[in-house]
Amino acid sequence: MAKLTKEEIIASLKEMSVLELNELVKAVEEEFGVTAAAPVAAAAAPAEEGPVNAGPTEVTLFLKGLGTGSKVAIIKAVQAITGLGLMDAKKLVDAAPAAIKEKISPVEAEGYKKTLVDAGAEVEIK
Repeated sequence: MAKLTKEEIIASLKEMSVLELNELVKAVEEEFGVTAAAPVAAAAAPAEEGPVNAGPTEVTLFLKGLGTGSKVAIIKAVQAITGLGLMDAKKLVDAAPAAIKEKISPVEAEGYKKTLVDAGAEVEIK
């Protein structure tokens, strides 16, 4: 097998959807026995020491309702975003309006919002 360059890997990551990236992260975590949460938190700390941004640094992603989408598609999107089991994801969707993810970066929230909106959900970031 030919060794991939960093540029080739980054190019392939840019083509992936948020759901595909989430699945990739889970697979890497399982394969190597690591957690992606620790490096992300460490990387976020230096950014907070810099100049203060005008917007919030942490937001919460809320599922307001099912909208026009398929309930199954929304449940699968919630399951991929949260890492919950199928039944727990269904309970969360059934409990709408409900918080899906709390204390996440605005950029991450926008990515998750796009995934949920594409599935047909009504979403709000606070």
